[in-house]
Amino acid sequence: MAHIDAGEILPNDHVQQMAAAGRVTQMHRGHQYADEGDTFEIDGTEFEVTDVTHRTLGDMTDEDAQREGSEDLEAYKERMKKVHGSFEWDDDSEVVRHRFAPVEE
Repeated sequence: MAHIDAGEILPNDHVQQMAAAGRVTQMHRGHQYADEGDTFEIDGTEFEVTDVTHRTLGDMTDEDAQREGSEDLEAYKERMKKVHGSFEWDDDSEVVRHRFAPVEE
């Protein structure tokens, strides 16, 4: 278990603030950036990585999209295209889901 920078999992300040507000509780990334048990801090609140799962984009559901701050999977796909420019959704693309939660004191 390590203490990592929040930017390792959450790519920008906007997403970090959504996590601090409880609107983002997981993040899919192209690579594994943390291990279960790792911690990070946002605005004085400590979070723990509770699950790291290797998946494909095709495994994603509306619930996954909502946990990442989108209304549903279609909205998530559109957001990815906006954010990553030439991004094309491929159900077979491998991704890593990082789930996290505030640490209870």
